[in-house]
Amino acid sequence: MEIENQEFDEERALYNSQGVIARNCRFDGPADGESAFKESHDIVAEHCYFNLRYPFWHNDDTTILNCEMTDTCRAALWYSKNVIIQSSLMHGIKAVRECSNVFINDCDIVSPEFGWSTKNLTIKNTSANSEYFLMNTNRVTIDKLKLKGKYSFQYMRNSSVVDSELDTKDAFWHAKNVTIKNCNINGEYIGWYSKNLTFENCTISGTQPFCYCKNLRLINCRLDNADLAFEKSSVKATLSAPVISIKNPASGKIVLPKTEDEHLNQIISTEKGTCKIIQVPF
Repeated sequence: MEIENQEFDEERALYNSQGVIARNCRFDGPADGESAFKESHDIVAEHCYFNLRYPFWHNDDTTILNCEMTDTCRAALWYSKNVIIQSSLMHGIKAVRECSNVFINDCDIVSPEFGWSTKNLTIKNTSANSEYFLMNTNRVTIDKLKLKGKYSFQYMRNSSVVDSELDTKDAFWHAKNVTIKNCNINGEYIGWYSKNLTFENCTISGTQPFCYCKNLRLINCRLDNADLAFEKSSVKATLSAPVISIKNPASGKIVLPKTEDEHLNQIISTEKGTCKIIQVPF
């Protein structure tokens, strides 16, 4: 069934629909109804405007193309699976939660608490502004994300991030089995309490990175403005530039360029550890 150029504002306007294509429709109006497509299957929304709450809860096989979800379209997708979102604006709080098999491409996300507890998620060519971005997610693949966040990727598992710009503090806390490649990361306290976190060809800036980590790996990375790094962490790191200071790494090996600048590469050791710190010529 195809629906075009219609406006829906009543409660559960298209509840339990199957095989519906909605084009150029508006979900808005004085009735202020919720849950337009709740419990629906095989839905396509194209060039639609969503200004009401909870439109896609408990849905299977949903495609959203060139749509706008406004800041009053709260919690747009929860408990849904097999979702494609393409070239759309997602500007409501708590969009995408406890969903699975979600593909997002060429979207603009402005959504605090985006993506919580979602698994099998792919994000490509997308910008996002979000606090607590992708908390407690599993099996996430990210390619070319531009992120403005605060407490991003906490408790993320079994995931990868490549070719992305991440401006976010406290990122990757408690993350497990995550690989980050070819990224620029600007933040503070990156990676604390993580396990099996790997950074390759990344530039990372900010204070006190990588503390209390287990099995941390840095391959050809640069740490800018990094002081008190690696505290109580087990780490294998090859760094391409000096750092401000390293404090009490627990074990492993850190290789970094030697410098004559007395304000760089300060080794602060107040506790016993087995980590080898090797300074080599540029």
